[in-house]
Amino acid sequence: MNSMNSQETHLILRKLGIKPNKRLGQNFLIDKNIVSKILSESHLLEDEVVLEIGPGLGALTEGLIGQGNKIYAFEIDFKLYNFLTEKFRSVKNLELFNQDILKAQIPHHDIVISNIPYSITGAIFEKVFYKEKPARGVLIIENTIAERIFFKNTYKNFSRITVSFNAFMEPIQKHKISKFCFIPTPKIELALIIVKPKENINPFLLIEDQRKFFLKFVAGLMPYKNKNLINGIMLFLKKEEIGFSSKQEIYNVIKNAKFNDKKIAQFKVEEIIELSKLIFNWLYN
Repeated sequence: MNSMNSQETHLILRKLGIKPNKRLGQNFLIDKNIVSKILSESHLLEDEVVLEIGPGLGALTEGLIGQGNKIYAFEIDFKLYNFLTEKFRSVKNLELFNQDILKAQIPHHDIVISNIPYSITGAIFEKVFYKEKPARGVLIIENTIAERIFFKNTYKNFSRITVSFNAFMEPIQKHKISKFCFIPTPKIELALIIVKPKENINPFLLIEDQRKFFLKFVAGLMPYKNKNLINGIMLFLKKEEIGFSSKQEIYNVIKNAKFNDKKIAQFKVEEIIELSKLIFNWLYN
């Protein structure tokens, strides 16, 4: 495995005329030990298809190619795409796409293995994981986001991404990764996470319009996680302008469904899914 070192990476970037773009999350992996760690944690089966998002200069891609699996790699930067196309021109098990992953039609895949662009982590999660049959994942992400995903029972880390991610995926392992394994060095701390699809995703989330409502509900409710449920729902309805009712009416709906009017952060993920189902049916059925 011939991962590029710091000097080689800087040289190639200068040759390509690329100044790393923070908006695109361009932090290039230069540590071959991290590549080996990712491959080891992936436990790839022979027939599994891999999705890589933002391959950059191809340090991880090169390691994946050596595993022999079919790989789909999406690189939005045209200069990097051309570099990768030339670098891997003789490789048969790699298919490169010069597309924005958030707008692309992604081919079927079994696992996402990627150092994903940190600035659009939430959007990528929604695109690749929040659906009926998500793939498993081995990903480098921002450590604070990893903590929100893994630590579900603490008020500080209980957030929108905690609820939405854990509704579809099961976190398995988290490992701290040194930010000095990347060029340029990110200002954030990083983590390698291993996740898999939940065995039984709530049936409410398997229908598209209901799934969209759930994600909107979570996004609108969690800013009020320190408020009691009824007040949080009132604020959500008012802000989203999708209906507004009296506090008494909301109280009746919640009481009839046997939910307690406790602080939102005290609810479990599955309870919030059921709450979204309750409010959806109340509003639209």
